[in-house]
Amino acid sequence: MARMPRSELPDGHFHLTAIGAGEAHIFLVDLDRIEFLHALDIVCSRFAWRLLAYCLMGTHYHLLIDAKAADLAPATRWLNGVYARGFNKRHGRRGHLFGARYELRVIRDEAHFHATTNYLLENPVRAGLCRQPADWPWSYVAGQD
Repeated sequence: MARMPRSELPDGHFHLTAIGAGEAHIFLVDLDRIEFLHALDIVCSRFAWRLLAYCLMGTHYHLLIDAKAADLAPATRWLNGVYARGFNKRHGRRGHLFGARYELRVIRDEAHFHATTNYLLENPVRAGLCRQPADWPWSYVAGQD
């Protein structure tokens, strides 16, 4: 089934993912993840996003958010732009950090919400980074802290 054009998205819950250009790492050290979370906190305040879950991997990130559809593009552009500029400065690099435009999926219902949350939490386990989801320090689910 074809995706709904972004201009026609309803407000609600979204699974947002962005990946490094050429699948390059966007997080090299813990400080990178801390800086990303700081920028994400600013985005949540400025654009009234409600952060429901996240998982920060090496080459990409996953966010589960409650947001207004009209705010998705400007908020994500700000988040990725601010983070990329800081990353490039910290690591003495230039050029694009993120590859293609972010991916976005509308969360259809409660079953889809729970499946997406589980997918996010299992991501580092599937990648062999930890044995169980609770072992990964760079994941979060609202209400489970």
